[in-house]
Amino acid sequence: MRTRPGRWAGPWVGDALIALALILGLWSLWLAATLPRRAAAYHWDVAWAGFDLLLAVALALTAVAVRRRSPSALTFAGIAAGMLICDAWFDVLTSSPQGRAIAVVEALCIELPLAAACIWLAHRAGRTLKRGSRLAASAKRLREARSIRVSRDRPLP
Repeated sequence: MRTRPGRWAGPWVGDALIALALILGLWSLWLAATLPRRAAAYHWDVAWAGFDLLLAVALALTAVAVRRRSPSALTFAGIAAGMLICDAWFDVLTSSPQGRAIAVVEALCIELPLAAACIWLAHRAGRTLKRGSRLAASAKRLREARSIRVSRDRPLP
């Protein structure tokens, strides 16, 4: 199935994502009602360290993409923002009562502002890409218009 020019996904994609979001929402409500309040987890240290390492990679890729003015800055900044928000959420909710204040301060002063900065970077990258594609389209139209040669010997068809 082909999509219309200017569209990069068929209309069914949005419908499928809405259905998945509803299913996941209902699943989350069921989990909230049935899971125990406390649980021990295997590989807790690896999970936290691995997540933070992946977050560091996402931030580094964002930095490189921004410095190079690469279109991938939009993607990497979005990934980093989402990971920072998740990190803040889980840091606060899994902290002990004694460490909760520190987790909240870190979330409010470091993780969430950094996520907002990444969202701003993604927005700026998207605007730049849009502006660049409009400029490229204008240049193409101009080039095509200039390539039409009209002479008395060869009139336009």
